[in-house]
Amino acid sequence: MSIFVKIPNDAYVGEWAIVELQGDLESRNDSSMHQQFIGDLHYTNKGKPVLIIGHHILHGEVITMDKPFAILEQKQNPESEGSETFEPSVVQNTVEFHVKAIVKKKLIFSDRPKPIIANVPKIV
Repeated sequence: MSIFVKIPNDAYVGEWAIVELQGDLESRNDSSMHQQFIGDLHYTNKGKPVLIIGHHILHGEVITMDKPFAILEQKQNPESEGSETFEPSVVQNTVEFHVKAIVKKKLIFSDRPKPIIANVPKIV
């Protein structure tokens, strides 16, 4: 499964990364995972990614992709063409593609998730 995440920076074109997970993510009520909050992504002091999903933690690694690719956003712009005479103007829809982000890195979480267990003292 692949997920795209935006890496915050001040550049005009955002830098994104792909998150690769082993297995599948499923919601409890079988709803779509599109545009849903999945978990928290953190980095250790050494730059290793850590993903927390619910009560599970995943440790990963950052890989620089051999061939980066762009995320494009399609926009349609109606443009009118016509002369100054009495001819009716012709309206054409042009399609433009804007670069929304460049994907250069991949965050790979290949190990199985480990449960987060809180140390709860026993009441005697």
